[in-house]
Amino acid sequence: MVAQKCELCGMVAEKHVRDQFGVEHAYCAHHVPPEVEHTHSSHAQHSEHVHDKHAGHSVGMFRDRFWITLVLTIPVVLYAPVVQEWLGFRAPVFSGSQWLPFVLGTIIFFYGGSVFIKSALAELRARLPGMMTLISLAIIAAYGYSIATTFFIKGTEFFWELATLITVMLLGHWIEMRSVQNAQGALQELAKLLPDTAEVVRGAGTQKVPLSELKEGDIVLVRPGAKIPADGVVVYGESSVNEAMITGESRPVSKENGSTVIAGTVNGDGSLKVKVTKIGEHTALAGIMRLVAQAQASRSKAQILADRAAFYLTIVAVIAGGVTVIGWGLSGAGAAFALERTVTVLVIACPHALGLAVPLVTSISTSLAARNGLLVRERMALEAARNIDVVLFDKTGTLTTAQQGVADVFAAQGKSSEDVLQVIASVEAPSEHSIGKALVLAGKNKKLELLPVSNFKAIKGKGVTARIGKKSYFVGGPHLIADQKAAVPEEIKKRIAIAEQAGKTVIYLLEESSVLGIATISDTVRPESKEAVAALKQMGVRVAMLTGDSEAVSKEVAHELGINEYFAQVLPEHKVDKVRQLQKDGSRVAMVGDGVNDAPALTTAQVGIAIGAGTDVAIESAGIILMRNDPRDVVKVMRLSRTTYSKMIQNLIWATGYNVVAIPLAAGVLASEGIILAPAVGALLMSASTVIVALNAQLLRRLKL
Repeated sequence: MVAQKCELCGMVAEKHVRDQFGVEHAYCAHHVPPEVEHTHSSHAQHSEHVHDKHAGHSVGMFRDRFWITLVLTIPVVLYAPVVQEWLGFRAPVFSGSQWLPFVLGTIIFFYGGSVFIKSALAELRARLPGMMTLISLAIIAAYGYSIATTFFIKGTEFFWELATLITVMLLGHWIEMRSVQNAQGALQELAKLLPDTAEVVRGAGTQKVPLSELKEGDIVLVRPGAKIPADGVVVYGESSVNEAMITGESRPVSKENGSTVIAGTVNGDGSLKVKVTKIGEHTALAGIMRLVAQAQASRSKAQILADRAAFYLTIVAVIAGGVTVIGWGLSGAGAAFALERTVTVLVIACPHALGLAVPLVTSISTSLAARNGLLVRERMALEAARNIDVVLFDKTGTLTTAQQGVADVFAAQGKSSEDVLQVIASVEAPSEHSIGKALVLAGKNKKLELLPVSNFKAIKGKGVTARIGKKSYFVGGPHLIADQKAAVPEEIKKRIAIAEQAGKTVIYLLEESSVLGIATISDTVRPESKEAVAALKQMGVRVAMLTGDSEAVSKEVAHELGINEYFAQVLPEHKVDKVRQLQKDGSRVAMVGDGVNDAPALTTAQVGIAIGAGTDVAIESAGIILMRNDPRDVVKVMRLSRTTYSKMIQNLIWATGYNVVAIPLAAGVLASEGIILAPAVGALLMSASTVIVALNAQLLRRLKL
């Protein structure tokens, strides 16, 4: 029974248009839908064009009608007998001045009020009477009664109430639409990230071409400080790239041959030549924009409840209006007073604030999430994150780097660990093996100078050997010990036993047949993981871990991170069983994985979070996608979810609570106490509640994740 609403104003949608990313948008009769462009042209130009059209035909329309109506309302109010009596003055009288309220009031009704009447007709056609129906009932009743009292029956005309009601409604709607449009600015800002042109390498020189002419396989030159025009791979040069606008990563990311770059990010001090791999709607930026648009178009449970509440409130208001006119009519108060009370009930009961309460908050939270590298595919996922009891992390690639790293270095008596690592790194420098690269990187991180080597040779399945000066060294696994018939010192044996118990790989350094020391290799734990686990625990959330690694490795990582629950030796197809196991006691589970082999588990969990998506944003199994390989972003999701929900509840309480109190007052239940609520005051209070809801939602922008 819930009809689709216009994205720009919340009215019943009559037009549906798909944009260049394939996302369907809904618009009411007043708003011109964006043109559909299936092209690789500049997203910035397209988005700016669409947004300007909306601004001119929606926000601009209400702004212009408000100012014109305001100018016309001033003389209508000044020439109202009731207002003159209140203020104790007489307006200048001239020939025909008695017709001024009627003439100007009629112009205001048809010029300013037609917006609401047309929208009410759309609501009625959709069989979903709502806020526009109530506004239209109020202004039609006020105008009809004023015409009757002017020409046919005795009574006080309502032209000044009609004029102020329409003027205030236009003002409130203008402010609302500006707020909604500002909340949807994320797509426009994302689109502006792309440059208008690209510098393509042609022979010995370069040529500037529009982005629409760029093709996959082109080599583009990205100068220092320039924006990267398309997704690609660095084929020449070294630099650092600011990716904060896409991934949320605050520090520049180093790029060299083979590194991937993302369209819209900003190059640092070096020049890069980039081979284009993706263009137009296939780029990561387009994917992000598509996800943001989908999230803004998707509905949450809170929004569905708000729409349903608005519908029932409309029914209540119409019934209350009917009871009011009948009640006051039977009491002998007179038709004029009964109609005035009815008009006030209809005006003040408009669920405008209720209609804005949830969509504005969710729109702002989606935009805020995108700016922090949190892509919300489904609003219900973000909404559900606030109630999560357990966060289940996949270990490899999520809590760890999925890359081999040096855990410890131990030296035999008479040597230092720095000496051992320096020799190991030097011998492994020419190696292409992943473990060799990890050993060399560890030496560089310790700022150890690599020694010159000669006679380097790889020993298949066992390790490597090389000479440093006049000495021969061997670096490798246990097979080298047997080959060289080397004796392992007792202090080293103890270290080996501890390392093997923890599931670490042991690499030996031998000089001829003497063991000089060992280095232990393990899947490196991300430095951010411990902080993320601690923060989640502080929020009252249990943390669990699952992995396909051995019990020893799992226990070691869990202990290091402070995780009490873990599941070891779990095959990919059995991860979903562990999610269900955690859910058996009623716990709500958020599954965090890399989205590759975690799809069933991500889907089964109440909230699926894919971490470290990078340029691969098309992950269908996750409700929330994290652009960075940073587990702390899971904490950001929880904080954003809780704050968003809090704002929703505040707005819903204000919007519904206001109507609960205001409708009886508008009906005149306190008339015996001398409290009479005029229609214009009712319109002012209703619009004030709408503005308060909009401003409260805007405060969400100040949230620091």
